[in-house]
Order: sequence, then structure tokens, then C-alpha cells
Amino acid sequence: MKVLALYSIKGGVGKTAAAVNLAYLAAEDKAKTILLDLDPQGSASYYFRMKSSKSFRGKNLLKGGKKLDENIKGTDYENLDLIPSNLSFRSLDLVLDNMKRSRKRLREALERFEGEYDLIFLDCPPNITLVSENIFFAADCLLVPVIPTTLSVRTYKQLMQFFGDHDLDQSKIRVYYSMVKSAKAFIEKP
Repeated sequence: MKVLALYSIKGGVGKTAAAVNLAYLAAEDKAKTILLDLDPQGSASYYFRMKSSKSFRGKNLLKGGKKLDENIKGTDYENLDLIPSNLSFRSLDLVLDNMKRSRKRLREALERFEGEYDLIFLDCPPNITLVSENIFFAADCLLVPVIPTTLSVRTYKQLMQFFGDHDLDQSKIRVYYSMVKSAKAFIEKP
């Protein structure tokens, strides 16, 4: 089982679109796939027209177990399941702060899927918090979309600095350009 996180400190760079499309393509290629929508906005869940059950909370996600299993939803696509987002995920940092081993709780929750799924995709919220640190420990690879703008490149450098400052494995980070149009520009003569 491999865990792939679509992650960036910056919002609006195409994380959700990439997570949804990569999960779909993996499932289409016969990989048993699950997409975990960690962003409280729930955009990946919206793409699939799904909501989490009203009783499902961020604490249930991090503890794993039966409540997590009950919130797995089958999509319209073979080999592709979804754990929908919940607005309570906005408080995951507070939940994590009160837990032991708070930097590795997400990894522990996902270990239960070993042998059941080939790939887990994480659609991540745009921030750098305790939830982010959990993502860094849970993911085998961080796919980081960068749009060709100053602020997007700046947040990539901040991420690399964070990894360096905290002795995290920078080789997990894979950057790709997102939202780039390959069209030739021309200027029309008056």
C-alpha cells in the first residue's frame, strides 16, 4: 500500500483536481484505490457527490476503527472508494494536540487499510500545521503542485525549509507544475 498526498501550503494550486483525477486513473488501471478528503471545504467529496455521515468526526478519523470503516463510501467508479470530508476536520489540529503520538496518528489510522487498498490518495488542506505534520509522516510521497507564480514558488521553498529544519525526508517531495497552459503567445500588429 502506498500513500500519496497532494499537498501545498498554498491554496488554489490544483491539489483537489489532481487528487481526484489521479485516484480515478489509478482505479481505472485496476489499482484498489481510496481517496481521503482531508480538506474541511470538502471539494473532493463534492466532485463525487458525497457527504460523510453526520456522526463522523475528525476524532473518528484519527482513532480509526469501526467508525472510520463505516464512513468509507463507494464511488460510481470500480476500484475507487472515498472517505468524505467533514466540516469538523477544521478542528483536527485541536484533536491532535490532545492525543499521544500526535504527529503519527494519521499514519496509524491508515495502516488498517494495508492489504485492502493498493493506493491511498490524500487531498490535503492548504496550511502547515499539526495536520500537515501527520500528512508528512503518513505519506510515502508528497505531490506538490506549483503554479508559475512568485507566491506558489515561495510556499514550495517554505515547505523544503520546514522539512530541512525538522529533519524530515525531503526526497518524499515531488514537485510538478500545475495550471500551466502550453499555448504560444503572440502580439497582433496594429
